[in-house]
Amino acid sequence: MAKRKNKKDSLGDDFLVEAEEVLEASGLSSERNQKILFAVLAVLILLVGGYFLYQNLVVKPKQKNAVAQMYKAEEQFERDSFRLALTEPGQGYLGFLDIIDQYGGTKAGNLANYYAGISYLNLGQFEAAIDYLKSYKADGEITLSMKYNAMGDAYSELNDMDNAKKYYEKALASAKNEVVAAYSLKKLGMFYEYQGDKAKAKELYERIKNEYPKTLFATDIDKYIMRVQS
Repeated sequence: MAKRKNKKDSLGDDFLVEAEEVLEASGLSSERNQKILFAVLAVLILLVGGYFLYQNLVVKPKQKNAVAQMYKAEEQFERDSFRLALTEPGQGYLGFLDIIDQYGGTKAGNLANYYAGISYLNLGQFEAAIDYLKSYKADGEITLSMKYNAMGDAYSELNDMDNAKKYYEKALASAKNEVVAAYSLKKLGMFYEYQGDKAKAKELYERIKNEYPKTLFATDIDKYIMRVQS
């Protein structure tokens, strides 16, 4: 053991020495166990190396291509041309649905799920909107809250009020940013108002006035409060 310990030519040598010391301390330092250890380490090294190669040679270039391809679809989305954004944004670029199919494992492919969900919501295809929004893995509390609000809208349009309420409440619970929180309060307040629960709606509207007075959603909130006065 001492002989091997003196050979510290690389990080790999140090790692193997430490592993052997663990085996020796455990009483498992037989030749057979050492061979097993080296075999396991070799597999781990191959896996780690393969992961970094995959990330640099496959994932990163694929993400770059996906971002470049999604440019036109995003442009159509911003123009409210949702049907074109989904399938045929023009000039040979891919729509959101093709981005999802061809680049599903990338960040851009994931974001395309959100765009697709919002597009279908605006096109009145609410079940499709829910499916794509569920597939979107939100990155951060703002996008998570916006995703839940959109799902609440879709369920509300389908007259599934239990799920609508659930997702509006999840949107509010996940909202830390004051603008998103005020928006979520207003959405949930409007939901309760529509359901006839004026007291709950008033409570939520007043929270906007008291907690987020500087946001855009507070500018006309008195009108909403007056509307639900008993």
